[in-house]
Amino acid sequence: MSWFYLAIAIVCEITATAMLKATDSFTRIGPSVVVVACVCASLYFFSLCVQSLNVAVVYAIWSGVGVTAVTVLGWKFYGQRLDLPAFVGISLIVIGVVVINLYSQTINIP
Repeated sequence: MSWFYLAIAIVCEITATAMLKATDSFTRIGPSVVVVACVCASLYFFSLCVQSLNVAVVYAIWSGVGVTAVTVLGWKFYGQRLDLPAFVGISLIVIGVVVINLYSQTINIP
């Protein structure tokens, strides 16, 4: 169940971050409510998953997937362009998350 909670936390965090631009510095009420609700939900579900998973590793996964997804969403929906160093950096983040998931023995709390 912890992995499910982590997935929900990640989706909420991605939604909140991607919607920040739409808040117009929190002057638009609708998008602002979505951002605040998603941030709260993200932290709540993150807190549930760290009860049985290593907080450091789960945080690396949470933030790595979030950074990568928000970068792609910014490119697709806001027309933000990425240069070669940005692609290389994001690729390294993705590789790091994959390595942690495939090879780390520290994911579960003993």
